[in-house]
Amino acid sequence: MTTYGRFYIDGSWVPPTSDHTLDVVDSITEQVMYSVPAGMATDVDAAVSAARGALPGWSASPVEIRADYLRKIADGIAKRTEAIAAAIARETGMSVTAARMIQVGLPIHNLGTAAAVGGSYAFESRRGTTVIRREPIGVVGCITPWNYPLHQAVAKIAYATVAGCTVVLKPSEVAPSAAFVLAEVADEVGLPAGVFNMVTGVGAVAGEALVGHPDVDMVSFTGSTAAGKQITRVAAGTVKRVTLELGGKSANILLDDLDDDAFAAAVSGGVQGSYLNSGQTCAAQTRLLVPRARLGLAEQVAAATVAQLKVGDPFDEDTQLGPLASASQRDRVQDYINSGIADGATLVAGGPGAPTGIDKGFYVRPTVFSDVQPGMSIAQEEIFGPVLSIMPHDGDDHAVEIANAVAYGLAGGVWATDTDRAAAVARRLQAGQVLVNGGSYDPEAPFGGYKQSGNGREFGPFGLEEFLEVKSILLPAG
Repeated sequence: MTTYGRFYIDGSWVPPTSDHTLDVVDSITEQVMYSVPAGMATDVDAAVSAARGALPGWSASPVEIRADYLRKIADGIAKRTEAIAAAIARETGMSVTAARMIQVGLPIHNLGTAAAVGGSYAFESRRGTTVIRREPIGVVGCITPWNYPLHQAVAKIAYATVAGCTVVLKPSEVAPSAAFVLAEVADEVGLPAGVFNMVTGVGAVAGEALVGHPDVDMVSFTGSTAAGKQITRVAAGTVKRVTLELGGKSANILLDDLDDDAFAAAVSGGVQGSYLNSGQTCAAQTRLLVPRARLGLAEQVAAATVAQLKVGDPFDEDTQLGPLASASQRDRVQDYINSGIADGATLVAGGPGAPTGIDKGFYVRPTVFSDVQPGMSIAQEEIFGPVLSIMPHDGDDHAVEIANAVAYGLAGGVWATDTDRAAAVARRLQAGQVLVNGGSYDPEAPFGGYKQSGNGREFGPFGLEEFLEVKSILLPAG
């Protein structure tokens, strides 16, 4: 595999301009695995210059060629599935079993979807005497998080490049290995120099240099709401387009027409779903809203579900929850657990400290609180760990009120025997994507948030259009 000591710029692996490095820590052992360069503004400038130079040729190339490169990249990633899954399991703590399917399988699938969407998209249409063209916006700065490092990079890069844009990727320094593999594959398949460039570094240095760069036409960012606000401020200096996929505090609403078996299944599934990637998922439905009369049953089912979860080494094929990605993330989650106890929420499962028998790694105990009140910190703020809040509601209107009473609006869920009733509640939620009775997977469904969960959408035609400018050409009549 390519050395971690260089950046990928203009089709080549190039040395950094500084000797500063960043350690990448194994979430299981707490030991340093490798180091990556801490990119400076000069490195970002070189990457942006390469992307700017490649833009005219790439944007003028047939979309079929651009789409074909995405398919080749998908094939290259597929050949490296085991290595990528193992690296991400160590970086993020996700079980390697899940990592194969989610951290690698989904990006492969999404590359193919982006190729198909771009290949069938009408970049030019006519309305009477007006020609409406959709043209690539230009150079795109892609800044991606550590929780789904390859998935989020592909969500941006695949749609940007098939649209005709060139990109500079700044991955999270916590989990950067997938970015190096992506660069290696892009080089291997012969992607034209400068179309894809990659620089590692911290947000305050490399990230801000990319966001504020005058030759960057757009920034696509996934990460925390606090960081998204800072990116918006910096980007305003050059009035560039910014799309943001930020935090979430999603509600999973169970309505009162579910029978006991369906209710129990929804509670158990809700607990497990909220713990995906050890809760390190922006769209996790971390507030479980249940009818007040069934609060006790919800607590019993949740406690039993947690008791059956296997917490441990991500490389054990039976493990369902591994560690969190970093010491700081573990400490953050522990603080929220202590906050929930101090605020008077009922501790149903888990609690402070590491799971029994584990003395190494960034582990926390999968935790469930009940009778959580809307004003509590654990009900309002994104925790990003395996902590679920069960909240009682007094009917559909009350459930909607509670669900919408947060600063976020990324996702949600509604469960009911009457699907039409559930869908009616879903329409009232201030959230970008709502699953009704579990929903059906749609790789082209737009994904993004309301309110402080961000702006813009990823995936499918909506995701493609984020990277396009609209031009009207008015022809004379007759």
